[in-house]
Amino acid sequence: NELNAASSLIKRLYDAEVDALIVQDMSILQMDIPPIDLHASTQTDARTPAKIAMLAKAGFSQIVLPREFSLEEIRRATDAASPSAIEVFVHGALCVCYSGDCQAGAILAGRSANRGECPQICRLSFRLTDEQGRDVKLPDGASAERHWLSTADMNRIDYLGDLADAGATSFKIEGRLKPAAYVKNVTAAYSLALDRLIAQSEGRYARASFGRTELNFTPDPARSFNRGFTPYFLTPAHTAKITSWQSPKWIGLPAGKTIGRSGNGLRVKTSCELHNGDGLGYFDSNGKFTGFRINRVDGDIIYPAPGSTVPSKPGVQLYRNNDAEGEAALARRDTGRRSIGVNVVLRNDRIGRIIIDASDERGCAITVCTDEIYTDIARSEQTGPRRRIMERISDTIYRLDNLDDRLGTIFIPAKALAALRRRALDALDRSWAIRYNRRLRKPADIPSDLFKGLTTSYHDNIANAAAERFYTAHGAKVAGHAVEVDKPHGKVRVMTTRYCLRRSMGACLRGKNAGLLPDR
Repeated sequence: NELNAASSLIKRLYDAEVDALIVQDMSILQMDIPPIDLHASTQTDARTPAKIAMLAKAGFSQIVLPREFSLEEIRRATDAASPSAIEVFVHGALCVCYSGDCQAGAILAGRSANRGECPQICRLSFRLTDEQGRDVKLPDGASAERHWLSTADMNRIDYLGDLADAGATSFKIEGRLKPAAYVKNVTAAYSLALDRLIAQSEGRYARASFGRTELNFTPDPARSFNRGFTPYFLTPAHTAKITSWQSPKWIGLPAGKTIGRSGNGLRVKTSCELHNGDGLGYFDSNGKFTGFRINRVDGDIIYPAPGSTVPSKPGVQLYRNNDAEGEAALARRDTGRRSIGVNVVLRNDRIGRIIIDASDERGCAITVCTDEIYTDIARSEQTGPRRRIMERISDTIYRLDNLDDRLGTIFIPAKALAALRRRALDALDRSWAIRYNRRLRKPADIPSDLFKGLTTSYHDNIANAAAERFYTAHGAKVAGHAVEVDKPHGKVRVMTTRYCLRRSMGACLRGKNAGLLPDR
């Protein structure tokens, strides 16, 4: 019942010149829509080279791989996807099960992850028991009830070169429900990392976009919300510690230890400068993470907000998970600027018209000139004033890289030169709009036997008649639909994961140095 609305929305997005859609539902391939470019979402469950090749043949120009893939699997996916491009996740929250193949929320809580309504069951605490129902003894002697399925956050900022070498051409930062400060901080850090990768590649790599970003802050992903970091399953060495058992919340960075109470305050030995409004947290005697906000800081004494629960014992480790001053700095509008470099020649013609020749790093080149004629000789030096006028473009997407001023002693009023500058930049905008070649979807010659031998199940997320027609028209046998429309009965596998509790606990039966485990 949502197909018509989806089709209408796609047409409006195409008219708005959206570059591409990230798609999970194959019904879209059955719709009468404009040739907007399509990317295969990680929810298409592109888990095997065969499935990846199918998606490429179906007309998807870019395929988002499951987060669980190793470098070797990404290489195989790149080969299978050709000529389609490969996109990989590099940062953000993780699901403990395979990307796009979790039915736990839909079946247990009636909230579907595939529709953006995940109840985050994997972030809950669970008791770990053996076959007889007895609590498993943990190495640290703590309670067996922990957040066993709560994964740490992905961070692959140190592995962008490895991912590019494996064939990935697009890096995805998970940003759902993240505030602007998080987006600024994390994307800025990865942008700088990409700059370093490209600079060191000796011409092997180049950005897919134009422009240069100048930041007014030093980005650090560790200062934004995270549950600890993991590169996930990139190599066999990365398979052990991928979860954050203690808490599904952001613990923060170490900020100091308690010394003792001081009236209504708490005396602390800090390892960083604390400020009014900061958020601090600690693990209580039961191992539960508890937090409070600082109302005021007076030397080594912090005064919590009224009603806060604070540690009473000395020596308790405190963590700062909200840096009030850092967040305020990121909330400013002038935290950074991305701009297109422009080279300008300022000259006049034989009859005295002032001319601007401008070219930018995108390959656009334009010429504009005044209608008026200027032949008066200036009474003072004009090179400096003219440069200052030409540099006043910080409110546009452009920056002045080079100015070749050939006007000499000719005088042109500042107002006239500023108007000519605005015309030049407007001409560059129009030149790029004309030259920009939006990638469109080519007519797909989808083989009729594309899905030959495939028997679908609820894992294929077939949620409507159009998607079913697509599969059956190309050789598949439909034996199950998405759990959102046809809830399965009996014993149902709600999660498939590569995560192994034994390995994370250091109790792997195959040895701590074993390679990637099979799906469990």
